[in-house]
Amino acid sequence: MQTSTFSALFGAMSNEHRVNISANNLANVNTTGFKRDTCAFEDTFVKFAHDYVVDAKPFIRDKNLFPEPKIMARPRLSEEVIDMSQGSFQKTGNSLDFAIRGDGFFKVQKDGGEFYTRNGVFTLSPEGNLMTEQGYPVMASGGVVAIPPRAEVTVDGTGVIRANGEELAQLDFVEAVDPRTVKKEGENLYTIGGEVLPGTGDILQGFIEKSNVEVVTEMVSMIECQRSFEMYQKMISGTDELDKKVIQQVGRSAM
Repeated sequence: MQTSTFSALFGAMSNEHRVNISANNLANVNTTGFKRDTCAFEDTFVKFAHDYVVDAKPFIRDKNLFPEPKIMARPRLSEEVIDMSQGSFQKTGNSLDFAIRGDGFFKVQKDGGEFYTRNGVFTLSPEGNLMTEQGYPVMASGGVVAIPPRAEVTVDGTGVIRANGEELAQLDFVEAVDPRTVKKEGENLYTIGGEVLPGTGDILQGFIEKSNVEVVTEMVSMIECQRSFEMYQKMISGTDELDKKVIQQVGRSAM
């Protein structure tokens, strides 16, 4: 009975984590540049000693010397993955709003460290520096870019910033060589643990990239997870009832 209880426990905990992922995705459905999280499963095999034995027979119809292999699998969550698929674009007309079409991230500075974001809703500080919504400097040409007051700002597809037609700097626009090294760090920021290269996407001025979360898909996923969780709960309760029944019957027969 312990095997069924453990298998149900694995399933219940996995679905609880899936519900948390879907809830977080739904909470950020209106977050600019947000990328939804997904999860993958794998089988955890329980092998017996005789599973490793090669049964050599002198002829094909001879009896097996060892029992048949019995490999039991318990599914569990293997990893959480960021879905970097493209979100839809929304036109704002704001000269300091930028959207990325394709692969890449804007580089920002936070607490002396380098972070990356797909949220291109930028503002100007009182000193005229280009900043994120949270007040973090946006990196351009390796440093902070200052824009003259009341200047007409234009940015081309490669990230070159011009004020009144004069080139100021180029946005630090990069992408990860290995997407698996990209990790979320909160505040819609990412870190990249591996090598980075210049971004291959295009920068669109006057647009923002909306979240790639599909509300209907996430709601269906949450319903599926909740029903699966309830099923695993019933499995655990049923196994417990069977254990009690066996103990009671064995105890009576012994008397």
